[in-house]
Amino acid sequence: MQGYNLIVLYDPSCERILMCRRKKDPYNGLYNLIGGKIEPGEDHLEAAYRELYEETGVGKESVDLIHLMDFTYYLQDCYVEVYAGRLKKEVFVSGDENELFWSDLNHDFFNMKLYAGEGNIGHILEQVNMYADRILK
Repeated sequence: MQGYNLIVLYDPSCERILMCRRKKDPYNGLYNLIGGKIEPGEDHLEAAYRELYEETGVGKESVDLIHLMDFTYYLQDCYVEVYAGRLKKEVFVSGDENELFWSDLNHDFFNMKLYAGEGNIGHILEQVNMYADRILK
């Protein structure tokens, strides 16, 4: 079963999250969280930090990621691990795989015409809000 990760990265003020606009399928043209594949035998938390760095240039020293939740898609033979964290300080983000941007939080992240994941982004952000004192400290 192939593993993937998604990372909810908050700016230091917790007023924005880093998102991307996908350039390929699945979800071509839709907004998504950052992340990617977990390689066979790779430590899952290290995979999240690796993908974060590869996609954005943000290093492990800039954020403490918390493993928030998992989704298992048995019919698609894959699973997604979700991590969240708050930047310790402002950093420059840069990536060439997808267009990166900082999004404020007053959007309907359940809108499947704009956001990837069949409403999961909205659900994930609701979970972060429920445990913000533990995740975004």
